Amino acid sequence: MLPVYDQPLFRPPSEGRSLIFQVTLGCSWNRCSFCEMYTSKSFRVRPFEEIAQEIRAAALSFPNTEKVFLADGDALVLSNKKLLPILALLYEKFPRLQRVTSYALPKNLLVKSIDELKELREAGLKMLYYGVETGDPLLLQKIQKGASSEQMIEGMLKAQEAGMLISTTNLLGVGGRKYSEQHVNNTAKLLSQVNPKYISFLTLMFPLGSERFIQAFGDDFEELNPMELLQELKWVVQHLEVKESEFRSNHASNYLPLKAKLPQEKERLIDTIEQAIQFPASYLRPEEWRGL
Repeated sequence: MLPVYDQPLFRPPSEGRSLIFQVTLGCSWNRCSFCEMYTSKSFRVRPFEEIAQEIRAAALSFPNTEKVFLADGDALVLSNKKLLPILALLYEKFPRLQRVTSYALPKNLLVKSIDELKELREAGLKMLYYGVETGDPLLLQKIQKGASSEQMIEGMLKAQEAGMLISTTNLLGVGGRKYSEQHVNNTAKLLSQVNPKYISFLTLMFPLGSERFIQAFGDDFEELNPMELLQELKWVVQHLEVKESEFRSNHASNYLPLKAKLPQEKERLIDTIEQAIQFPASYLRPEEWRGL
């Protein structure tokens, strides 16, 4: 049987075939102005026995599970004292388990030492999904991210030193028209410094309305149109100088689904974006197909 989830439940697109366990509910930060994922929840840590009961029950129904995702917004907020028993039980009950992953907030990585992160990696927490959104200092303040670009770089490099893979989430359009250029330049600069294994771009959307975002950002925000978003995507790819990363913009929020290896396929990626700008009707996802 599957765990009984406390809705809403979210997971990265690449965890679509993973078994999910909610070790925390909501998000311990929950102030990012662009994110409505957990605004309907109050953050709390679930008791170990609740989680253990769900793991044992799920193992009877899904004994061949190979991937597990720890929800909700930042399971890594848990201390190693709480996380390590969960990881140990997962690998005990699912003998074919290959990896465990979770979201991570900037502060999650800042407060843990490299030794603590290594301990988690050795226990089987192999990859973290990390929301960068933008590398621009001003925009990070305007969207209430709760961390500076320097702090994000520090945390991600620390996790990579511990042997963890990092999958970054970045937001097209988050700077609006006025700040588009500095958003692109500084985001590409940050990603190039970190060189994450996966670089994913989503597009800023407001399914519940833009009031909360505008209140935090300020009245100088002007939303980009589809062609401007494609141009921003092209610029960021041109500015990326990574050594070995997989680039994705195949999230449902994006107009143009893309996947490529960088730097090997950089020119192909740019050519495809240019073709989409020239012939949008042949390349772009219809508006009604987009969503978060």
